[in-house]
Amino acid sequence: MDGRIVQWIKNKYQGLHDEFSEFTRRRWAAVEAASLGRGGISAVSAATGLAHSTIRRGIRELNAGAALVGGRQRRHGAGRKRIDVIDPHVRASLERLVEPESRGDPQSPLRWTCKSTRRLAQELTLQGHSVGPTTVRQLLKAAGYSLQANRKTREGASHPDRDAQFCYINRRVKSQQRQGQPAASVDTKKKETLGNLKNAGREWRPKGQPREVNVHDFPDPKKGKAVPYGVYDLSHNEAWVSVGVSSDTAEFAVETIRAWWKRLGRRRHPKRTAC
Repeated sequence: MDGRIVQWIKNKYQGLHDEFSEFTRRRWAAVEAASLGRGGISAVSAATGLAHSTIRRGIRELNAGAALVGGRQRRHGAGRKRIDVIDPHVRASLERLVEPESRGDPQSPLRWTCKSTRRLAQELTLQGHSVGPTTVRQLLKAAGYSLQANRKTREGASHPDRDAQFCYINRRVKSQQRQGQPAASVDTKKKETLGNLKNAGREWRPKGQPREVNVHDFPDPKKGKAVPYGVYDLSHNEAWVSVGVSSDTAEFAVETIRAWWKRLGRRRHPKRTAC
C-alpha cells in the first residue's frame, strides 16, 4: 500500500483519536480498511497501531449489522474478567500476607496495612498469582483496607524483636481459634471526664430548653474520670466493656477479663480447656 495513503489515514486517526470510544474506534478502522480494498487492513493497522484481529472484528460487525444499545461500549460479558474470577484463591493468599501485619481497632471494620502494594504484588507473584500493584490495591479496598498516613504519636526506637513478637502473637491466636479455645484482645479506651459536661451530639428536648452544662470541661477531682476497659472476643466478634474510676492498672485489666469470662466468655466457650 502506498505510504502516502498510510500517512493520510494516520493523520485522520490522530485528529479523531480523542473522540473515539473502544467501539467507535474499531468501527472507524473497519470502514477505512473496507474502503481501501485489498491491503486495507494492513494499511490501517500500520497507520493506527490497531491489531489486524481488531480491524477484522470491526469488519465482521459491520457485515452483520451488529450494534451496541443503551450507551454501552462493550457487549454484555465482554471485557477483562475480574482477577478473583480468573484466580479464585488470590484473595485468600493476599489476606494471609496482610493479616499478621494489619493494624487498626478490632472493633472497627476499617483496617490498614503497612506493606506496600508493590511488595504485596511481588510476593503474590512468587506464589503463582500474576497480579500487579493496581490489582492488589483494588483487592485490598474491596476487603476493607485503606491507605493511611502515619501519625506521630511514639518516641524512641522500636524494639528489634517487635515484628517477631506480633507474628508470634498472631500464630498463638490462630492456634487457639483452630482448637476452639478463647482468644481475646484487651485494651483500655479513651478516658472520659465525669460530671455535668458538654458531650458531642444532640438529644431530644423541649424546644428552646437545652440541658445546661458547665462552661468549662475541667476534671472534677472528687469525681475523677471513667476508665473504659474492653475485652474483644476475636472468634465471636463480640466485646465486653467494664468502666471503672480507678487508675488504669494491671489489676483493673485482670478484673475486666474476669468479668467478661463470668458474664459472657464462658457461655461462648463452653468447651474451654486452656487460655
